[in-house]
Amino acid sequence: MSNMREQLLAKTAGIRATSSIKEDEVKRTGRTQTAPGLAGALAVAQLRVQELESTGAASQLSVAEVVPNPWQPRRVFNEEKLSELAESIREVGLMQPIVVRRSEESYQIVAGERRWRAHKMIGLDTVKAVVVDCSDEDMAVLALVENISRDDLSDYEIAISVRQTEKEFPDRKRMAEALGLSRTGLYQYLSFEKLPDFIRNDLDLHPRLLGGNAADAIVAAIRKHGEGGLDAAKEIWPLVVAGNMDQGKVAAAIKALATRRVTTSSASERSIDKFFSGKEHAGSITKDVNSFTVKIKAGVLTEAQETQIRELMSQMFRPQPN
Repeated sequence: MSNMREQLLAKTAGIRATSSIKEDEVKRTGRTQTAPGLAGALAVAQLRVQELESTGAASQLSVAEVVPNPWQPRRVFNEEKLSELAESIREVGLMQPIVVRRSEESYQIVAGERRWRAHKMIGLDTVKAVVVDCSDEDMAVLALVENISRDDLSDYEIAISVRQTEKEFPDRKRMAEALGLSRTGLYQYLSFEKLPDFIRNDLDLHPRLLGGNAADAIVAAIRKHGEGGLDAAKEIWPLVVAGNMDQGKVAAAIKALATRRVTTSSASERSIDKFFSGKEHAGSITKDVNSFTVKIKAGVLTEAQETQIRELMSQMFRPQPN
């Protein structure tokens, strides 16, 4: 099968969801491991790149003519590792050409963006490349599996890649299985899309400000408190950007601030009027958004006054004739 989507679905058709894998079946190590489904997807992607390379044409392209994969989710590249790669290329040259496809007046990277960036870093004018024919579907899926498998990719960047590639799967259940994610895990990535624009704009620049768990909790807090939750988030979010609040505490802070404002607002609409019998405090009339309450101290009313009050109340709420 030459179609990347068909290969990916076939490769992952029998893979169990992460939620069905027992803990004692998983071999633990000290580093992040590729999820079971993603391992299959990554294997197919690597085979596809090899297939494309074998049918492509070797070329020496101008670095300025090359542009990143449009589906590239990565916002931040590790400068230290990029510098190490650049020095290696300076000393021994590029061992593996990048893979690109033609696109109007430029060449879009299929695989090898770090190598291309390293060339730019050390001021090289040209880069070895293999020019291939590659569909939009291939480009999207390759960007997803290449990036999601890297340990240093943030949850937000993974979320972008997941969203951009969602159309390549028949449904979200199959997508979760293909990526080795539980349905809950997948929806945590998708929750980033529901964040307010002012948060996502900052994540575009600093994608590590929020992880999937925190993003999901913030979305839930804002949804629960409506406009009050959104206003609270606008005040609290700058603290996260400035590094003065841990991302795991944001949702609780939004809830606390929104709740406190509702309570304060209700209290501000409450009025209490006291009345006296001579100089003695006899009672009070309290009015708020929910009730109108009259309290009279025992012993200040005569039986006649009590009778008058009861009669007045009865008359006030007696059904009126049509």
